[in-house]
Amino acid sequence: MKKIITGDESWVYEYDLETKNQSSTWKHLDSPRAKKAQQSRSNVKAMLTVFFDCEGVVHQEYAPQRRTVNKKYYLGILKRLRDAVKRKKTKFLEEWRLAASPR
Repeated sequence: MKKIITGDESWVYEYDLETKNQSSTWKHLDSPRAKKAQQSRSNVKAMLTVFFDCEGVVHQEYAPQRRTVNKKYYLGILKRLRDAVKRKKTKFLEEWRLAASPR
């Protein structure tokens, strides 16, 4: 079961998040807390493709806006997934070698 990788696609709404610096303000110690406007989701949706195994997410990517998902596009995703799996396997083998080496 540990070798199984599965994937899924889903439409997700994009959010425009403020960074911590953008939302910070200078104030006096006695000043009331600043009120933040409630964040609302945008009308822009993006397709998110995620691949995961028993340990979590292996690879994820968003489809570019107005991009048709066809065989050529999906083959590109699968090649990038293959590279991500190779990196993960290499990292796992290195960690295993370090743990198994005599001290």
